[in-house]
Amino acid sequence: MAATTTPSPVTGPSVKDAAEHARRSNRKWALGLLIAVVVLFLLYWKILPAVGGDTASFFRKWLSVSAASEMVLWVIFALGLNIVVGYAGLLDLGYVAFWAIGGYVAGWFMSPFASEMMNDKSWANLKFNFLGHPPAIQGLDRGIHLNFWLVLPIAGLICAFFGVLIGAPTLRLKSDYLALVTLGFGEIIPQIFRNGERLGPGGNFNLSNGDKGITPVDTIPTWPFSYIPGVPDQLGLRAEDLPFKFLVYCLLAAAIVFLSLRIREGRLGRAWLAIREDELAASMMGVPLMRTKLAAYAVGAFAGGIGGVAFATFVNGIYASRFDFAISIILLAMVVLGGMGNVWGVTVGALVLAWINSTGLEQFGNTFNDAVGTNINFKNYQFLLFGLILVLMMLFRREGLIPETRTKQVLAEPERGELEAVGADLEGEQA
Repeated sequence: MAATTTPSPVTGPSVKDAAEHARRSNRKWALGLLIAVVVLFLLYWKILPAVGGDTASFFRKWLSVSAASEMVLWVIFALGLNIVVGYAGLLDLGYVAFWAIGGYVAGWFMSPFASEMMNDKSWANLKFNFLGHPPAIQGLDRGIHLNFWLVLPIAGLICAFFGVLIGAPTLRLKSDYLALVTLGFGEIIPQIFRNGERLGPGGNFNLSNGDKGITPVDTIPTWPFSYIPGVPDQLGLRAEDLPFKFLVYCLLAAAIVFLSLRIREGRLGRAWLAIREDELAASMMGVPLMRTKLAAYAVGAFAGGIGGVAFATFVNGIYASRFDFAISIILLAMVVLGGMGNVWGVTVGALVLAWINSTGLEQFGNTFNDAVGTNINFKNYQFLLFGLILVLMMLFRREGLIPETRTKQVLAEPERGELEAVGADLEGEQA
């Protein structure tokens, strides 16, 4: 009689069963988010303009199409940071630097600014347009105008290079020391852009236009989808373009989700997890620490560069004053609260906190003030709320809203002292 094997109550299900469960979970999450995106797109594109009235006003206040687009952009950045922090376990407090670099790449290659980069006006007549729409406003055809879809990988690769450049000096650092170094880079790069109006000999080179920023940036071309009736040929700041820009940002977020999931299941992803769990054990098992850590910085920075370009098209410009330290903290809070290392958890955490930050907290405050008769500005207490959420999460749910299975198991394990106490009690009972 053939013997049958069942999962042991100690070891749990087999690796094959766990992988199949993860794939089913990924399919469910992907399908659910796809349905949500399609519903919101149809709502903003067709339903709300036709309905109008109080219904349209309600959505404009609580979840406008601009707020939804901004939430999706935060998802892109949070997923990029999750690769560095959640997968590889490398604490990064300067991720806003990649956001800034990606945005300025869009400013350099998708605007008239390239013709103004030399303060002696020697580049004033520079004109280069490649696969892009010529600007409709007279005089904005100067500079470099590359196609939005071409600038995305360019910005990603440039940010990946800077990710390796930033990561190389930090390879021997861990924990608090690594956080301090990344914090330093996160402060240095925005300051360079803020003070980059006059660089080089005689202050002749204009890198970033200083606090004035770079504006406007080119629109997003939709060819060949522009042949579909109702789809604009380019997406700018017109009200009818906003639902389609929301769809473009969702497409970019879906690409980052796919990249994160595929890398997570591959050899590189397993190497990151091994380093996160025990760096010494990983190195003894043959994991190349230097190359693997640099890959984490590069891939995370690549996602940040793509998000930076998308953000530049969202606000129609790039401004150095936007990239302060608070952005890195908010991104880290999204990763931790959502579930560090879990793609879907980080996505949910980013959506929730971004909604609170954009419209949720303000509209809740207005509703509360109208009901109670007070005049409290809830937006001023934004970071107080974030801090309170972090404290409560760390006390009652350290693994996050939707935790990664491995992280949940590690946090569920008793401390060494508890294990020793249990062992002593067992020895006493046996004696």
